[in-house]
Amino acid sequence: MFISLAQLVNQLVNEGWLKTPRITEAFLKIKREDFVPEEIKEIAYLNEALSIGYGQTISQPSVVAFMLELLSPKEGEKILDIGSGSGWTTALLSYLAGGKGKVISIERIKELKEFGENNIKKYNFIKKGIAKVILGDGYQGFKEEAPFDKILISASASKIEEEWLKQLKTNGKIVLPINDEIITIEKLSEKEKKIERYPGFVFVPLIKHLKY
Repeated sequence: MFISLAQLVNQLVNEGWLKTPRITEAFLKIKREDFVPEEIKEIAYLNEALSIGYGQTISQPSVVAFMLELLSPKEGEKILDIGSGSGWTTALLSYLAGGKGKVISIERIKELKEFGENNIKKYNFIKKGIAKVILGDGYQGFKEEAPFDKILISASASKIEEEWLKQLKTNGKIVLPINDEIITIEKLSEKEKKIERYPGFVFVPLIKHLKY
């Protein structure tokens, strides 16, 4: 059954995944169909994870909505997006960060880095200097642009890496999956952090090292 963008967004709002008007607006403006392979565009608005090749997926819309609501990106923030794949989350974050914000996107698979970058270019975020896509190992973060206000990780890590915490500003937040949980980490100080856990999710694993 064909589902439109408006129908998907209404579903996400009605089910409580989308709560913040600006994040809802981002879902309407940044069209998921622009971030999936040509042959599956007709099912782009199913509330399901879809394959984008190389053993990777574009995450389920309800899960992306949930993670963005937890992350609470603000205009003008500098955000690190690890495991960006199709580029959809990077584009959503770029819309939310706005003209004065910056989103650094890291992808380890060369072909997906290029696929995601080309998708993000459809919205001029790279040309405007809002988004930048890096071929790299997400476990290392991106020191060159640190510190970050927010960090979003879209693949399942085995643990919270110290490197991510080092690259996060005080009062900044990380949202990431570990095993079958989505976890939020707020950095209250260099020594103190607040962690919350939300079980019941499935993600592809976050792999170390580049794949050329």
